[in-house]
Amino acid sequence: MKFHWIAFNTILLKEIRRFMRIWQQTLLPPAITMTLYFIIFGNLIGSRIGEMSGLDYMSFIVPGLIMMSVINNAYSNVSSSFFSNKFQRSVEELLVAPVPNIVILAGFVFGGVVRGIMVGLIVTIVALFFTDIQVFNFWVLCSTVILSSILFSLGGFINALYANTFDDISIVPTFVLTPLSYLGGVFYSIELLPEQWRFLSEFNPILYMVNGFRYGMLGVSDVSLYACYGILISLTVVLAAVSIHLLNKGKGIRH
Repeated sequence: MKFHWIAFNTILLKEIRRFMRIWQQTLLPPAITMTLYFIIFGNLIGSRIGEMSGLDYMSFIVPGLIMMSVINNAYSNVSSSFFSNKFQRSVEELLVAPVPNIVILAGFVFGGVVRGIMVGLIVTIVALFFTDIQVFNFWVLCSTVILSSILFSLGGFINALYANTFDDISIVPTFVLTPLSYLGGVFYSIELLPEQWRFLSEFNPILYMVNGFRYGMLGVSDVSLYACYGILISLTVVLAAVSIHLLNKGKGIRH
């Protein structure tokens, strides 16, 4: 058990040092991007929209933008890092080492979680220049952001296993993550949508992450808090099982 803990810490510290070493590419761009969102959507457009769910528009979009930055960076950290290990064939050193696959998976996943949370904190600090930040329920806030970052880190790991080129790891963020994020209630309440579109929106998992985080911060949500946790926990368990299964089979790493 002690050996496994050392292996986990080694992988985790390697992951943290990797994205901290290139902080200009991993931590700075999200802060700049979110600043533009706050200026354009919050100040310029938000002043015309007025209130959303009983809150001023800037306060309403802050939780969604923080969560969007967390899940995007958790996903991209694991997908790019693990694929780089595949490409450089350094992953073979992990496979021949007496380290269980679940420890390898946990090391990469929690590396993504750390980056996601760090970016989330940076975006929160940026948001303080535009609006007041409040915390309605600290435990809901923390649990939703941690579960969401774990979930998308697992998604990034699966993407990296299937990817054959560096272009392959950008397909899912471009064609899946980005559309789901914009349609996940970040910039609007689904209560404004027609009934059929509201029904379709309820199949978007990012909707539950954003609203769970929004409830923890502001105390308002378009969906049930139980549904938020149910979706997050069930999807996390499923993706963790799929990740371990693919890693045990050597999908994408054993030829």
